Amino acid sequence: MKTGTQVERRARRRFGLALTVHFRLTRKGSTSRWGSGTINDVSSSGVSFQCRGPLPVGCHLELTLSWPAPRGQDSLRLRATGFVVRSSATKTAMRITWHRLGAEPAEVIPLSAIA
Repeated sequence: MKTGTQVERRARRRFGLALTVHFRLTRKGSTSRWGSGTINDVSSSGVSFQCRGPLPVGCHLELTLSWPAPRGQDSLRLRATGFVVRSSATKTAMRITWHRLGAEPAEVIPLSAIA
């Protein structure tokens, strides 16, 4: 697929979303704090988002984000894990290795993630 003068090399179609994402680095034997950012785009195999600073390339990441739902219905929540493949001061890209999409109550995200 061509976009302007550039050739699109991604294997999966990306969808632009303006949603908040909550994430944390996961390491054996340590507890990490939740951070938040804004989604740039998402596909079935990856996600790109903005956050306060760069994350270490190669680190394991857990993230969660909510899709808006009609009033009175549970929102859909995407929970995913994967590895940081690119990160700069303004943008991080993660390759998704596991995901689950389903209706979940808001309590699934710890309050510390929202603060």
